[in-house]
Amino acid sequence: MQALDTQIKIAVVGAGAMGSGIAQVAAQAGHEVFLFDQSAEAVEKGKAGIAKQLQRRVDKGKMQQADADAIVKRVLPASQLSELAPAGLVIEAIVENLEIKQKVFGELEDICGDQVILATNTSSLSVTALGSSLKRPERLVGMHFFNPAPVMALVEVIHGLATDKQVAEQIHATATAWGKKPVFATSTPGFIVNRVARPFYAESLRLMLEQSADPATLDALLREAGNFRMGPFELTDLIGHDVNYAVTCSVFDSYYGDFRFQPSLIQKSLVDAGRLGRKSGQGFYSYAEGTERPEPATAESYSSDEKHLIVEGDLGIAQGLVERCRETGLEVIEREGHGLLRFGQATLALTDGRMATERCVTDGLHNLVLFDLARDYRSATRLALATAEQTDIQATEDAIALLQMLGIQVSLIADAPGLVVMRTLAMLANEGADAVHQGVASAADVDLAMKAGLNYPEGPLAWSDQLGSGVIHQVLTHLQSSYNEDRYRPSLLLRKNAFAKSGFFH
Repeated sequence: MQALDTQIKIAVVGAGAMGSGIAQVAAQAGHEVFLFDQSAEAVEKGKAGIAKQLQRRVDKGKMQQADADAIVKRVLPASQLSELAPAGLVIEAIVENLEIKQKVFGELEDICGDQVILATNTSSLSVTALGSSLKRPERLVGMHFFNPAPVMALVEVIHGLATDKQVAEQIHATATAWGKKPVFATSTPGFIVNRVARPFYAESLRLMLEQSADPATLDALLREAGNFRMGPFELTDLIGHDVNYAVTCSVFDSYYGDFRFQPSLIQKSLVDAGRLGRKSGQGFYSYAEGTERPEPATAESYSSDEKHLIVEGDLGIAQGLVERCRETGLEVIEREGHGLLRFGQATLALTDGRMATERCVTDGLHNLVLFDLARDYRSATRLALATAEQTDIQATEDAIALLQMLGIQVSLIADAPGLVVMRTLAMLANEGADAVHQGVASAADVDLAMKAGLNYPEGPLAWSDQLGSGVIHQVLTHLQSSYNEDRYRPSLLLRKNAFAKSGFFH
């Protein structure tokens, strides 16, 4: 399917930050763009904002002045909806209210004619419901940009129950022509990103609730071991807790109270207290002038005279730790076993979703210390460790000393099932797998959405494959057993892949 020709005029309804950003994207692609808002002042402000953004690029040498002027000239202020009649595509970016959006779309149907494509930028409302009152619901499609629209690459192309497949395909092709990375999704609560991302916040909030670690430590682990650009607490402070909590509640309610999306009491308390994050000056962190950010919990320095590292069996994804050990001059002794490291008094193992205390007894492992998942063990600068209740102090110190020898800072956290990065990835992959299983999106589009929309270091489904067949399913099974909660039930698709010894991409 071909993209809309640049001779076709675009209209954007709503001249706020999102609407004016979308108008800029379309104008940069070569279209003339009508920009409409009920407030003439908002339209003027929106166009001025576009000019200001482009001028910054000119000043930095990233754009020619003539090109910037041409783009601004293609943005045409409109004071009445009737002025949008020549548009071939109208994108709505107004208040998230079903009735108001339906009213606007109904008027646009009459104004713009039979062949116009109507697109909604809604992040939470059903495209199917929005189209239910229209004469031509097959011409309505979701075109969900992410803020700021000129910068963020992702566009979720949402088809409702009545959306014509060719309409969705043409919008997908048009988004590509506009320099975006579009993905297809069906009209289900949260679409892809707002659904699949829920565990990124939820699992750290749960770990904090259980006093496993503090926000600064959890943020540091997800950044420095997981390679996420921001940790969940600093990110929700940036988003705003009122916004993030409302999205979580909306998804939870839309899925009829599925506990996998259960909101956090901790976040509710912040909202109730007006501690909304950066915009209020206080969230998980204080943003008052002169306030220093709390440091993550980091183990004190330990040393060891041990010269040997024993590797038992295949460490899988954690093999990078062994390579780093060799580089430090440790003698590595390899023998058969079940994926363990032995150093001094410590027995180290990658978390499999069980608590160290439980695994120590069940697997008969003396002085067990669990380490967390890292995106890349060869470059990770911090790892979480958790010890069993039966593990003695010397073994704990030996485990810490080993990682410190490799240049890795250690955050010792409480004995929590799945630790931090592994647990977060498991739940992200689980949600992504269910989205694929339920026909919401393809595995490739789930991963692309999370990388392009939220800057994840890797798509959760591809990352799951990299850990090896059945690993994430095993972690989830152990999490569900530990908590005895439906929240951690593994997706049927993950279960099938585990038994088929296959992945999402092979």
